[in-house]
Formats: sequence, C-alpha cells, structure tokens
Amino acid sequence: MKSIVLTGLMSVFLLTACKKDDQIAQQSLEQQKMEFQMRQLEIEKQKLAIEKEKMAYEAQKKADSVAEVQKAKTAAANARPQVIRETRTVYRDRPSQSSGSSNGTYANNGSSSQTTAKKKGMSEAAKGTIIGAVGGAALGAIVNKKSPGAGAAIGGVIGGATGYTLGRAQDRKSGRVQPR
Repeated sequence: MKSIVLTGLMSVFLLTACKKDDQIAQQSLEQQKMEFQMRQLEIEKQKLAIEKEKMAYEAQKKADSVAEVQKAKTAAANARPQVIRETRTVYRDRPSQSSGSSNGTYANNGSSSQTTAKKKGMSEAAKGTIIGAVGGAALGAIVNKKSPGAGAAIGGVIGGATGYTLGRAQDRKSGRVQPR
C-alpha cells in the first residue's frame, strides 16, 4: 500500500511540474508573438515614412516644373522678336561667288569657273566588279568540275556584272554618281 501511495504522490508531482513547464513555454511563445508583431509594426511605420517622403519629393518636383514653365513663359513674353534683315542663298553643288548685292549669292549658269569636287579613291562600282569577278570565277571553277576554266570564265563574267550593278547603286546613294 505504501508503494501505491508513493507512486500516486510521485505522479501528482510530475503532473504539476509538467504543467508549469507548459505554462512557461506558452508564456514565452506569447512573448515571441508580441515581439514579432512589434517588429511588423515598426516595418510598417518605416514603409509609411518612405511613402511620405516619396510624396513630398513628387510634390516638390511638380512645383519646380510649374515654376520653370512660368519662368519660360515670362522670358518668352519679355523677349523681343528678332527681325531678319538679309538672306543668302547657297547652292549645294555649285561653288559660291560673292556678288556686290546684299541679297545673296548666285550660282554661275554655265560659265567656265564651275569646278566639280574631285572624287578620291576607288568607286563602289569598281570594288563590286573586282569582288564579284573573283568570287564568281572561284565559284564557277568549283561548280564546273569537268571544265573548271570555262566555269571560272562564266562565273567571273556573271559575278563581275552583279558586283558592278550593286556597286553602282551604292555610288548613286552616296552622291558619287548622279541618279538617272
């Protein structure tokens, strides 16, 4: 009997000890929840402060742009219009000659003093012809295995003609040759 009573008392002590641990654990869990919520509130406060700063910045930016527009309008209203007193005509492809009159420069119509700008270097048509002829000859020799010489000749003629056509078009675009 003593052992049963002793066992009962031990079980009561153990149960009460376990309840205290649960209460302490529950209190610490509640405390952690509160701390977490406090941190979340602090983060929300920071977000609101950032938004407030952003709105203040946008309002200042808008006020500055309105003030700038007002300054531009007043400057435009105060500015005097400029009057153009003389004009001058310049022709692009012909050299200019100054005449005694103040109303501009006139181009010579067919006189011998007209000079054209000297073109330097090889034209695009010449480059295209050379590249096309060499490439066509090589390709013709490779394709025609029975008679590589004839293939090279035919390929060179076709490639040269194609290269010349493409190069001449580029010369027209660049202004080296006058368009038709």
